[in-house]
Amino acid sequence: MIQNLPKVRLGIVAVSRDCFPIALSERRRAAIVQAYPGELYECPVTVENEKDMLAAVADVKANGCSALVVFLGNFGPETPETLIAANFDGPCMFVAAAEGDGDMINGRGDAYCGMLNCSYNLGMRHLKAYIPEAPVGTAEELAERIREFVPIARAILGLKGLKIITFGPRPQDFFACNAPIKGLYELGVEIEENSELDLLVSYHAHAGDRRIPEVCADMAKEMGEGRYYADLNERMAQFELTLLDWAEVHKGARQYVAFANKCWPAFPGQFGFEPCFVNSRLAARGIPVACEVDIYGALSEYIGACVSGDAVTLLDINNTVPGYIYEEDIRGRFDYALSDTFMGFHCGNTPECKLCDSRAVKYQLIQHRLLEPAGSEPDFTRGTLEGDIAAGPITFYRLQCDSEGTLRAYLAQGEVLPVSTRSFGGIGVFAIPEMGRFYRHVLVEKHYPHHGAVAFGHYGKALFEVFKFLGVKDIAYNRPKTLPYPTENPFC
Repeated sequence: MIQNLPKVRLGIVAVSRDCFPIALSERRRAAIVQAYPGELYECPVTVENEKDMLAAVADVKANGCSALVVFLGNFGPETPETLIAANFDGPCMFVAAAEGDGDMINGRGDAYCGMLNCSYNLGMRHLKAYIPEAPVGTAEELAERIREFVPIARAILGLKGLKIITFGPRPQDFFACNAPIKGLYELGVEIEENSELDLLVSYHAHAGDRRIPEVCADMAKEMGEGRYYADLNERMAQFELTLLDWAEVHKGARQYVAFANKCWPAFPGQFGFEPCFVNSRLAARGIPVACEVDIYGALSEYIGACVSGDAVTLLDINNTVPGYIYEEDIRGRFDYALSDTFMGFHCGNTPECKLCDSRAVKYQLIQHRLLEPAGSEPDFTRGTLEGDIAAGPITFYRLQCDSEGTLRAYLAQGEVLPVSTRSFGGIGVFAIPEMGRFYRHVLVEKHYPHHGAVAFGHYGKALFEVFKFLGVKDIAYNRPKTLPYPTENPFC
């Protein structure tokens, strides 16, 4: 069950210019509440002036609203309506009424015009607000746009209350995961960096924890008999409790937690197992644990969990699809070129619920080669959750702080194909339209690292709006052939 995410209680406040009928805004506000498919608190205070603004903000706070819709039922009072965003603690959405619900003399509200001045006033005051692509509409249209605002608001609230906890410096050969933490502070995200030794000490302190048998039983139930190493469960349960307890004790003033942990090469030898299966179980609960101390990977995963309300994962943009697999299983069945496909892989951190039925806890082949005697049976390199990733729609994305301290992001929608990978790890055959061009002119050209976050569904629209709200100027996506990238050679 997904935890560790904010609960969004949404409210709506109507505003009215004092030279327009206040009843027009109130009637239109009520129509939106009636059309909205969920809970939407209707603030009884209609804002015409600054005192009304203070009363309305006090009312929605008293009624537990964590996100707000400011509704221009007519032209609206420019200063009071924008001061709502300045005085309310959560994200605010601004929308306005289209005409058509009354006569065009006393029933005309001119909110189409008022939205322009509202936007101008927000900009003058340097206030962040969410304005949808089509901010003016009927009650039914605005109800749908308000519904789309909920996951965006959840992500903004989540980042406001997030602490990323790390263990260990980044591995020597994975400096691609290194990035300035300046961007975290710009986003309002807190960070706590610890040593691997801190984690090991805490792990040993959990030996014999009375909760271990219950966690072991849950692990066995999750995987099913014959799909896990019974002798490893106690160690892995001890580690899971270590992370959960650390999160609870160390989140401090924050409400939500994500981890970015060093998982090799020292980890398996000292702890006696690979942490991947435990990491997958936490990710399934909405607590991402990014591999290789990838701080912005953890951040990206958490944003995806907020937007989707579902488990996410972090994968290497790993290897090309061999020509023989393409010819046997893809050509003629799916409308993708070979260059549109690739394999997304990681050792075993993808939640069990996102893998095919053949999934099982196994051993890390690459680490076994590196850390254990040649020809020996796997021992402490066991603990990965492996299997092909289940077919379905996905969004591949990442929010990153570059070497200059500038936040940038990418996102691309596609799918995992129902194609056997014939390989190891948590892995899938991914297909993204124009992936080859996207790989060269976004991922390579803009120096993105090899890790990308995966949300299991098409969430590009909401993620784009989240990144835009956060102030990210460079949001890249997989462009169609008709829209070349700035660095794309037109003569090729």
